[in-house]
Amino acid sequence: MNISDMRIGQKAIITSMELPLKVQRKFTDMGLTTGVEIILRHIAPLGDPLWLEVRGYDLALRKAEAKSINVNLLTRD
Repeated sequence: MNISDMRIGQKAIITSMELPLKVQRKFTDMGLTTGVEIILRHIAPLGDPLWLEVRGYDLALRKAEAKSINVNLLTRD
């Protein structure tokens, strides 16, 4: 599953990123790393971009980039 498959309010853990190295480094600098918990907060009306909560801050991602970041959903308690 990837970030673009998530629904608003769902939590997940990043498992891998299938992005060009330059883009992956940029995301790593912004806190998107394997093992980090994310929450999908909002999806723009036309589906692009998606807003995530990552390490306590909001981050907007293009849908194409979100499709390249694999996650495992966390179950609700």
